Amino acid sequence: MIEPHQQRISDDDRHRTAEFLRQAAGEGRIDLEELDERLEAAYAAKVYGDLVPLVVDLPGAEAPLPTGLVPAPRPGQLPAPTGAPRYGTSIAVMSGTDRKGVWEVPPIHTAFTMMGGVDIDLREAVFTTPEVVITANAVMGAVDVIVNAWTRVTVEGVGIMGTFEEGRAKVDPEIGPASPHVRVRGVALMGAVTVVRKPMPGEKRKRLRRASD
Repeated sequence: MIEPHQQRISDDDRHRTAEFLRQAAGEGRIDLEELDERLEAAYAAKVYGDLVPLVVDLPGAEAPLPTGLVPAPRPGQLPAPTGAPRYGTSIAVMSGTDRKGVWEVPPIHTAFTMMGGVDIDLREAVFTTPEVVITANAVMGAVDVIVNAWTRVTVEGVGIMGTFEEGRAKVDPEIGPASPHVRVRGVALMGAVTVVRKPMPGEKRKRLRRASD
């Protein structure tokens, strides 16, 4: 019988390890040069045993195991428990809908609002695929999509007597080769669809203090 540490890993295992390493770098536990080295080793790994040395010295880390799906952690976020809520749609008609915290984003998410508001916060979300497509349509309403520093964004929608745009970032981008990609498309009719890059929850005050030092 093959030992667990000798079993072959999947691309999902490599992505999860890479995201955990970025979390450690965001907390200041490893520097950017070491992060690059560990990411390179993570993507070159073949078996679970190759991943263990990359995370074993980081507090709170569990060596990747060939049992169950462990959602990819993000900086400032503990690994999400299996069974995190999964939302494929967000609809608000003369009302409001929020998606935030730890939740699972499918490859395609559809958002629609008429005279209402939809907030889709992806900063702590669990991505099941490297790219997520959000189809956002707003009619006399607003859809706000919030991403973190290391998420790649492409905005492809159209505004008709409205706006469909990426707003001014609240945090500097930290895009890397393993960054998830969020593609936002759709139509804003007399409404607004806005994508904004913001710090992780709880990090805004810390970053502002750094800027004032």
